[in-house]
Amino acid sequence: MARTVTRLVVNADDLGLHPALDAGILRAHREGIVTSATLLAMGPTAPEAAARARAQGLAVGLHLALSTRLPSAAPAGSVPSVAPGGRLRGNWAEFAKAWLSGAVRREEVEVELASQLKRARELGVEVDHLDGHQHLHLLPGVRPVVEALAAREGLPLRWPDALPRVKWLKAPGPAVKATVLAALARVPPWRSPGVRRVSAGGVFEAGRLDEAALLDALDTLPAGDFELGCHPGEGTPHVPEDPVWTYGWQAELDALTSPRVKARLRERGIELHTYGSLASAA
Repeated sequence: MARTVTRLVVNADDLGLHPALDAGILRAHREGIVTSATLLAMGPTAPEAAARARAQGLAVGLHLALSTRLPSAAPAGSVPSVAPGGRLRGNWAEFAKAWLSGAVRREEVEVELASQLKRARELGVEVDHLDGHQHLHLLPGVRPVVEALAAREGLPLRWPDALPRVKWLKAPGPAVKATVLAALARVPPWRSPGVRRVSAGGVFEAGRLDEAALLDALDTLPAGDFELGCHPGEGTPHVPEDPVWTYGWQAELDALTSPRVKARLRERGIELHTYGSLASAA
């Protein structure tokens, strides 16, 4: 039976990557509408961020990473095609090129992602879902690896399958990225028994989810279960692992804590959830 209410997980990515991002995520949970975050298990601030999230009662999933120069979670030297010299490749494009050219071994991807999950749990995280940093879990060939991990662990997956909208034409770059990901997400799935995929938006708005964009996103949500991804942070931090990365972290934090946004949720009757509460109320 189709749901007649909108149940929304508001998930903040990149917990554990930088103190300013961690601070913004935690504040957006305390004072705003963020209900969930995903941890980069090998991020430089991951141990402290995981502890603070646990103390604050913030639900945490795992941000599976194959890029952004993070150290590998797998034992040193065991995944050389995934982490040359012990570190992941610089960005999504570098990994995608290496993967699609056959330079990365599938079995090493399996080892690395399983090791990241193990590391997150060692940090005390009760992992409640999986998603992919820079959405690399949707790449052909990587997708079945991630789905198999989700099936084995009984964890739901973020599934960024939002269809293009006319307004996207105003920003061609983000529109192309979001459309390609939606197309990959809508390829008939590799069959992993027990895998639950939660439709997710926020790819087009990533880094630009200010108050107006957030209100628009909320207004277009139909009934059903969804995730809205976001990237709050304090100020304009420099992230050494990705030095050219510039997002509107502070603007997203301001939007996620905005009284107007909270009022819009109430007006539309949108229920805020975590991945865990979606499952328990299913």
